Amino acid sequence: MRSDSRLSRMLHVLLHMARHDQPFTSEQIATMLNTNPVVVRRTMAGLRKAGYVRSEKGHGGGWTLSCDLKEVTLLDIHKAVGGPRIFFIGHENENPSCGVAKVVNAALGDVLKEAEALVMQRLEAIPLAELLAEFEQLYKAEMAELDRKMTEQ
Repeated sequence: MRSDSRLSRMLHVLLHMARHDQPFTSEQIATMLNTNPVVVRRTMAGLRKAGYVRSEKGHGGGWTLSCDLKEVTLLDIHKAVGGPRIFFIGHENENPSCGVAKVVNAALGDVLKEAEALVMQRLEAIPLAELLAEFEQLYKAEMAELDRKMTEQ
């Protein structure tokens, strides 16, 4: 089964947008994500509807941030991109007549509800600004290492 990468892809895009002042076109984003601009527009529409990005048509247009990354969490973005299911473990038969299947379905259902609630709680606790700060720290360390290697030569 193919995994749903909309959340990670849109987080990637939003963090790039936060680091640059100019708009990103759907084509630029599609190239970054190795996908089609139509897919980008469809997915970004959910972010626009939620108020996290805006789009301008025409020359010089494109997608830009319209939110404060301190106020937006990973859960907010998850919901904006359609809130795909977190777990894809399911029942073979939703309404079984077999008692064993009923017990198995109930046990799996309870575990999955608890696990999904925990994942949602964690997503809600992480603002996008935290991811951006972690990236900036990583980038700074990588640049310092590159400088160090260049001066050694």
